[in-house]
Amino acid sequence: MTAEKKMSAKADQLKGAVKETLGRAVGNERMTAEGRAERAMGDMREAGHKAQDALKR
Repeated sequence: MTAEKKMSAKADQLKGAVKETLGRAVGNERMTAEGRAERAMGDMREAGHKAQDALKR
């Protein structure tokens, strides 16, 4: 996985976690759900890139 793609996936995970936490703090269920979805997308992208790296070896 290139460093740029890894940073992008980590940024999505972080942004989603912050949005989810903020949504919980203010009681906004929609923001919480959006944050959870963004974090999940970052997790899936990272897992996909890790699998590609494993297959290249």
